[in-house]
Amino acid sequence: MKHLLLGVLLFLPLAVQARDMPQYTLTIHNHRYQPTQLKVPAHTKFKLVVVNKDATPEEFESSDFNREKIVMPNAQITIYVGPLDAGHYKFFGDFHQNTAKGTLIVE
Repeated sequence: MKHLLLGVLLFLPLAVQARDMPQYTLTIHNHRYQPTQLKVPAHTKFKLVVVNKDATPEEFESSDFNREKIVMPNAQITIYVGPLDAGHYKFFGDFHQNTAKGTLIVE
């Protein structure tokens, strides 16, 4: 019991941080990201929820901020990003690179 309590106390700060973290949502529909430009604060870690409303999977990917994750059809994923310096960071859907494109605008 003592070890369980210690484990809970050690992870409590992480749970509080995740709950207080800014959250933004990207939606994939017709193999396009909506919005195509997403403004986020500089020097702040944030949670990015990617919702895939298409009937096919997509791979959220960014070489600029080093993330890559599959989003199954009619499902969503959560990606933790940052903190990032101010600037523009491209992301894309690896399975539909011609249409699934976007930019994080970090200010």
